[in-house]
Amino acid sequence: MKVELRDSESFDALLRRFTKSIERSGIIREHRRGLRFISVQEETRAKHRKAERRRRRNAS
Repeated sequence: MKVELRDSESFDALLRRFTKSIERSGIIREHRRGLRFISVQEETRAKHRKAERRRRRNAS
């Protein structure tokens, strides 16, 4: 990921722009997901549980 320094831009603004671009690209999320292995079946089960909780919450 490369971020160019703009004219009259402070380092803090540059760093903020860099971190936002990293978050948007999903690099951090992918890295964290790779730190621990989750099987496809386990991931699917978790998605179903999350969807069920969301459905129950919206039904109330």
